[in-house]
Amino acid sequence: MSDQAPAKTPRRPFPIRLFLWSVVVVGAGAAGIYLADQLVLAPRRQLEAKVAKLEAETLRLRTYLKLLEHTERRAQLEVISQTKDAAGETVNKLRFTELDPQGGVVGAQRVLEIKGDEVYVDTLIIKFEDHFVEEADPLRGKALLLFRRIFTNRVKPDDGYVLDRNGVPPDLYAGRTATTPFERDLWSKFWNVANSEESAKQAGVKAMHGQALYGRLVPNMVYTLLMRSTGEMILPPPKAPATPATPPNAGTAAGF
Repeated sequence: MSDQAPAKTPRRPFPIRLFLWSVVVVGAGAAGIYLADQLVLAPRRQLEAKVAKLEAETLRLRTYLKLLEHTERRAQLEVISQTKDAAGETVNKLRFTELDPQGGVVGAQRVLEIKGDEVYVDTLIIKFEDHFVEEADPLRGKALLLFRRIFTNRVKPDDGYVLDRNGVPPDLYAGRTATTPFERDLWSKFWNVANSEESAKQAGVKAMHGQALYGRLVPNMVYTLLMRSTGEMILPPPKAPATPATPPNAGTAAGF
């Protein structure tokens, strides 16, 4: 019996046609998925991102509007009387009362006499960056205000009636347990920080400056000075005075 080599199994040809069809099918499927993503899913994602951005902006604006409605500091300026002196100049007898946000009297009421037709209430204001205010930051969530002095068109600012000492926090802040070394430091270095972009940036300060409200006052009326959390000052139309309470430790200034 002679040895014979085993018969070779014939090789099957490579199914190139099937392979090509598979490539076409896979490619068509991938293209379909890509087109679906670009034509349907991507626009939906973009729309959802825009909606989320608009909702965030709407929430920010609502927060800002609420802050604009909120009064942080205020004072009342009552025109007790107006008379004319021998030279025909108007003499205003005024009562200045600083109030807390709930309307309570802060410190002593001041009664003063000052000449002039236009009365100015001079202030110093520290405004913080908007995002601190919007986030109600514990240190920078509200603007700070110091009532500085009262003067007129006839009495120079340097000769006006001083309401708070420079560099010292007003009574409302000084009386708070929330008064911090941070606030005291800002008041004591007010003009240095106001004139230094780097120092202001480090403190989160948007602006520090003086601001005066003024008007031609009428007798027997009470003017209310308002400040919003964002630092805007407002002087609404006056109202008739309520029954006056006994001023605590009221002091009377000499006339100017």
